[in-house]
Order: sequence, then structure tokens, then C-alpha cells
Amino acid sequence: MWYVGLDWADTHHDVEVQDEAGKRVAARRFAHSHEGLHELQAFLLGIAAAPEDLACIVETNHGLLIAFLLEVGIPVYPVNPKSANQLRKAAGAKTDRIDAHLLAKLGRVELDELRRLEPDSATVAELKTLTRDQDALIQMQTRLVNQLTACLKEYYPVALQLFAKLQQRSTLLFLQAYPTPQAAQAASMEEIIATLREGKHPNPRRAAAKIVEELHRPQLVASEVIVRAKSRLMRSLLKQLLVVIEEIAAYDKAIGPLFLRHTDQELWSSLPGAGKRLAPRLLAEWGDDRSRYADANSVQTLAGTAPVPFESGNYAKAHKRFACLKPLRNTLQQFAWQSTLQEAWARDYYQRKRAQGKTHSMALRALANVWVRIMYRMWVNKTSYEAATFEAARRAHAPRQHAA
Repeated sequence: MWYVGLDWADTHHDVEVQDEAGKRVAARRFAHSHEGLHELQAFLLGIAAAPEDLACIVETNHGLLIAFLLEVGIPVYPVNPKSANQLRKAAGAKTDRIDAHLLAKLGRVELDELRRLEPDSATVAELKTLTRDQDALIQMQTRLVNQLTACLKEYYPVALQLFAKLQQRSTLLFLQAYPTPQAAQAASMEEIIATLREGKHPNPRRAAAKIVEELHRPQLVASEVIVRAKSRLMRSLLKQLLVVIEEIAAYDKAIGPLFLRHTDQELWSSLPGAGKRLAPRLLAEWGDDRSRYADANSVQTLAGTAPVPFESGNYAKAHKRFACLKPLRNTLQQFAWQSTLQEAWARDYYQRKRAQGKTHSMALRALANVWVRIMYRMWVNKTSYEAATFEAARRAHAPRQHAA
């Protein structure tokens, strides 16, 4: 077996190959290009008799480099970027070549504990890319909404009281039509109704009456200079928000049909609170390869829902697992929260953890850990979630569940 430490970068990749005794066999840098990656392939296969004789250790699990290695059959073992730091000497020297050396050493020492990366099916790979990209757009939307909120507070605070959500289309079109308090106060009831109707507000006439009433109450008034300057910023933020919101909706239209074509869609859709957003994400992050996980604990470890025990002398405490697949952890915690709104047992479990002094995040992570066991059994057996079946199993194992 040959152990390949690969330190990747945007423009080049440093590689070191070690034998089973830990001796450096070869080391080289390759460009991140079509020619460079094929040179990397020839370099590695010039050392090993076959791709399966290699173990490539790298600090990422996606990207063109990983796709290339998997396509040519070279085994890839992704590790957390912090893992190699444990082997770094006290001096703390860090270069790309040193990192490649440490990754090769890590693979030689801990290969049995590393999980080989297997390519996802085409549908899951596309779903994963789409959902993660949509999450980036949702984060962008959140940032823009926060910026818009701060902007309105400086010159148009009444706008924050007129609508429940800034990011809804009717709100944004109203602000576009009436970018200053003075413009809104000058608008007639019928003009505001027409604007809300264009934004597809569910009840434009009633909303318009409340808006007019609120606008004509005494308000804090900013100076003319501030109103002119901040309204310009507000219009700029609105343009960006409208585009981002439109793109998020377009992603929903692409994700939905793709998810519904997958054979596991009914399984994930059956989970209480999963809905059109979380069900596709659960499938994408969990995957559909039934040989990928040895047991539920493997998923709990990968997702970071299982705590890490720490003991030293008389001190013993479990803490959050930082080395994990964060998109999977985030999806599971979001689902755990939604499940408390629909499942009594989930709500009771969450509230019990809070009563024990756990924070909101800690309680959700513990609940997600329980859900992983349920999901794993559903996934292995290819069966949908049924509350009655779970409740029967929970009653049969009541003492153990209570101890959890």
C-alpha cells in the first residue's frame, strides 16, 4: 500500500507518497489544470501497480480534483482540515509540502479509521450541488435583509412596522414604489392597494387600510440629506433582493422534480416537518448508497450529532463534535426543530433537554441524534416514517429512551 498526502490549492497541488514503513518515496507539485491532473495520475500509477494500491488523503471531499481522482479509480479518503494539525511539530511550521507530508503520515497511521469516499449517484450529486448552492443564496438573502433593516431604521423606521416580512414580494414592491416616508404618505389608498395586488398580497385592501393608518401617525423624521442618501442605498438593496428571491424560487423549481424522480423521495418526504426544502436536503446529504454506513452510529459521527467524550483524571464531560459534515449537521438540526412543531414526542424530548439546562442548539443536536437512529432504520429497510410504529417501539424501550 502506498499512502498519498495531497495538499490541494486553487492553482496547484503538492503531493507526497510514503510506503508502509513511512519512507518518502516521491514528492512533487502539479498544476491544477487538465495536463497537470493527468500528470498526477501518471505519477501515482508509475509508483503503484494498480489504483487500489493507493490511499489518497486530502482535506476536501468535493471539487474538480476529487471528481478526477474518483473517475480514474484512485481511492480517496477525505479528512477534516484540522486533523493534520495534530501531527504538526511544536515549532508549528506550515507549508504546502509539509501539509502533504503530514497527510500521508496521517493516512498511514489512521487509514482503518478513515472513510473511503464513494461517488454519489448522478441524481444525488446534482441534488447536493443544487441544495448547497440554494443555501448560499438563502444566506445572501439573509444578509441583504439585515442590511435593508439597518438602512430603514436610519430614515424609514415605520416601514418595518407595515409588513410581517421584509423579504416578501409585496413588501419589496411597496418599498420600490414608495422609497421614502414622504412618498408613502402622499400615496392614495387605491394606489397602495394596486401596488400590494401586484405583489400578490393575500388581502391587499385590508392591508392597505392599516398601512395608511400607520403612515399618518406621528413619525420620527430624518433630515432631507439622510433620506436622499439612504433611499438610494435602499433601492440598491431592493434590486439585489428581488433577484436573489427570484433565483431561490427558480432553484425550488429545479430541485422539486429532481427529488421526486428519486426512488427514496417517499421515504424522506414522510418525515414530519421535512417539507419541500428539508426532504431533498436530507436525501442529498445522506445519500442513497446503502453500503456507505456500517450502522446508525457511523451517520451520527459523520453528522456531528453524537457528542465527543472527554476524560482527564477525575474530569469527564461530553462536548460538541467539530469534525463533521456540516451541511448534514445543519440539515438534521433544522429538521429536528421542525419536528418539534409536529411530533409530540420530539417536542417533549426537546423540552426535557432544555429543562436539564441544555441550550437550544444542544437540545436540537440531541434530538437530531435520536432522529438519525430512526432515519437509519427507515433508510436501510426502505420504509416511510409512521408515527404509530415509532410510538410502539418507543413504549417497548421506554426505560432506555428515558435514559437518553
